[in-house]
Amino acid sequence: MRTWQVGDVMTVDVATVDGETPYREVVDLLVRRGISAVPVVDGFRRVRGVVSEADLLHKVERAGRPDERRIFEGRRRRDARVKADAMVAEELMTAPAVTTYPGASLPAAARLMDREQVKRLPVLDDLGRLVGIVTRADLLRVHLRRDSEIREDVVQEVLRRVLAVRDGLVTVRVRHGEVTLDGRVDRRSSAELAVRLAGQVSGVTRVIGTLGYDEDDIVTPHLAPGVTPVA
Repeated sequence: MRTWQVGDVMTVDVATVDGETPYREVVDLLVRRGISAVPVVDGFRRVRGVVSEADLLHKVERAGRPDERRIFEGRRRRDARVKADAMVAEELMTAPAVTTYPGASLPAAARLMDREQVKRLPVLDDLGRLVGIVTRADLLRVHLRRDSEIREDVVQEVLRRVLAVRDGLVTVRVRHGEVTLDGRVDRRSSAELAVRLAGQVSGVTRVIGTLGYDEDDIVTPHLAPGVTPVA
């Protein structure tokens, strides 16, 4: 069962700069394109780093206070001072860049953004070349899928192709991305798998499963008194 990947939602027309691009040109590019960051690439489109609005704002923060060195004490402050003095992209960029690839799942990309505290990920091909960029907003696009499209995936991919459930045994309803499964299947394992797989369909926000079953094929091994199963 195929779910949406980074390559399905990324932007492929990526604005880039090289290491020698002046500060003013970087600012102009971000404002003109309405973007918040730009990858810094070399001649082979390999990503060297990313310049974001946060990197550029250090110069604004320090404007008019060039002699107040104490406000830049500590490692973070020293880094801020360096970027405040920077004049080209190579000096402004945050490196190394946190990147992903087109085949990464959307949940994996979201977890990476959250862990690294970044708002976008340059997308690289197998040779490490830039082929796109994915932002938080891009990842949210999966939840703009129509309910009818989500229902079709649940019916065709989960019930028919994976579980081979005969038509008419299970009713699928989708409203605002929430999937409800009603009906009856042959085995308990099939009922539980249907709920789990439906939850993996792109755009699904929640699954409510009220499926009955004819046979309980999930055997719980007998345990001696006082023995707790290990998850």
